[in-house]
Order: sequence, then structure tokens, then C-alpha cells
Amino acid sequence: MTGASLITIALVAGALGCAGLTMVLMPLLRRYALARPNARSSHKVPTPQGAGIAVIAATLVVAEFASAVAAPSAGLPIWLLAATLLIAAVGAVDDLRPLGVLPRLGLQALAVAAVVFTLPSELRVVPALPLGLERAVAFIAGLWFVNLVNFMDGLDWITVAEVVPLSLTLAAFGWAGVLPTPAALLAAALGGAMLGFAPFNKPVAKVFLGDVGSLPIGLLLGWCLLQLAVLGHPAAALLLPLYYLADATVTLLRRMAKREQFWQAHRSHFYQQATDNGFSVLAVSGHVLATNIILAALAAISVAMNSLIVDGIALAVGAVIVALLLIRFATPRKA
Repeated sequence: MTGASLITIALVAGALGCAGLTMVLMPLLRRYALARPNARSSHKVPTPQGAGIAVIAATLVVAEFASAVAAPSAGLPIWLLAATLLIAAVGAVDDLRPLGVLPRLGLQALAVAAVVFTLPSELRVVPALPLGLERAVAFIAGLWFVNLVNFMDGLDWITVAEVVPLSLTLAAFGWAGVLPTPAALLAAALGGAMLGFAPFNKPVAKVFLGDVGSLPIGLLLGWCLLQLAVLGHPAAALLLPLYYLADATVTLLRRMAKREQFWQAHRSHFYQQATDNGFSVLAVSGHVLATNIILAALAAISVAMNSLIVDGIALAVGAVIVALLLIRFATPRKA
């Protein structure tokens, strides 16, 4: 079976598996996992959360099976599977009974460390750096990425608008031979699972991902992007999630500068400002989707050209596009 066929099967199976499992879980989520609105919420009525269980289960099962079909010795790393289950469990507990900041962060750090520090030593992003320093930077970046995906999952369809173009671009890179087969199949399965989740999260959402979904999604995407970076395409790995990176990081730095308690829930993200400034939920998610499609195209150009000059131009163009979107979100719409 060809790589393209397996990627397509993983995409479809991920979508069908997630949609089916979500329907099975809905009665339990309505009964035991209601997210009640508060002053910082974007929803106005109690809504079930925890559909991330279906997304992650479908992703891992489909990706592992497809990888085994591709090559019995080319499955997903055991440490990645273990770390994903750990961080999903942390998210599930936090959905039902919020954990303290330090225990939650410590367990997340353990999961990220299991992924980063088990990476083969010959896989490097910047070979000129000492290995220990590079891995330390990757660990900090991975921990932040896991959390920022969680922070940004605060609006109907926004995570779908982020994850689907990102993961499908990674799957296309695998089809083109740029990304290893396990990473490409994982990305395809995750993209499919998010498509299967999308009808349930369509505004007004019937169910949310919950931390049980957003945290492991961040970990899995981070691993795929790290695979892309160590294979010589760090610019593309940065371009693909650039909107999420920019919104979350600028918001964090701004809150720290104001000496706010930045670890607490808030409504300061640019996408949250957008809804306060008159954008509909669909408009915000649509803008994010359009921006991510452009970023995916820039990432594809970067990979195809494989040139430092092109990488620099692509990053500059991507940064301008994302900056313009952030400014647009932060500007009140005229009546």
C-alpha cells in the first residue's frame, strides 16, 4: 500500500472514529463534565467538555495501526504514546476537578521531557549548539507549546481552524517524503479526528475538547513539528503554528509587563478581544483558518525551495500577515 493511500485512510478513519466515539460519549459528558460559563468564558450556557477523549483515542489508534501497516518497525515511539496518555489524564482530571498550577505544570513537564529527551542524539535543529542546550530549549518550547494550545482553545471552531490546516500540511509533507511516515500518519489521523469533531463544535458548540484534548493535541503537534525541524526545515515548523504562537506569546508578555497574575484564566487573547470588539465567533475562526492556509502555503514554499533566503522571506511575510490579523482582532469594528 502506498504512502498516499495510507495517509488518506488515516485521515478518513480518524474522522469516522472520532465522530462515532463522540456520539457514544455525549450522554456521559452531559452528565459528568459540564463546563459552566463564567466571566472569562466565551460560551453562555453550560456545555459538555471532554470530546478530546474521542479525538486523542481515534488519533492514536488510527496512527498506530497505520504505522504498523506501513512498516512493523516504524510505529509511533513508545515514549510519545506514554507521554500523550499521561498528559491526557492530567487534562481529564483538571476538567473535572481543577489541579493546582504547580502539580499540573510538573506533570506536563514530565510528559514533554519524555518526548524531547528521548529524541535520538543525531537529530538536531542547530548542530552548532551543544546538544544539552538545544534539548533544554526544545523542552521549554515544547512545554510552552502544550500550554498555549490549551490557552487558545477558548472559542468554538478555533482549534479546528488551527489544527486541521497545520496537520494536513504535515501529512502532505509526509506524502512528499519530507516527513517520516509515522509523523505523517499521526498528523493525518489527528487532522481527520479534528474534522470528525468539527460538527459537534460548530458554533454554538454542542461539546468542547476540554483539557483532555487540547493538552495532548499540543504535545502531538509539537512532536510532529519537531520532526520537521530536525530534518532541516525549522522555518516551516515555525510558520505552521505562527498565529497561535504569536497570539499566546504576545498576550503572555503583555500580561507579565502589566504584572498581572498571568497563570490565571483571562480574556486577554486577541481572539477573545475580537469577539468583544464585534467579531462573530464564525468570523474569528474564519480569519484564523484563512491565515493558517496562507501560513501553510508559505511553509510549503519554504520546504520546496530549501533556501535560507526563501526561509527568511517566508518568515517575514508570515509575521506581517499574523501581525495584521492581531491588529484587526484588537480593533473595534465600526457599527
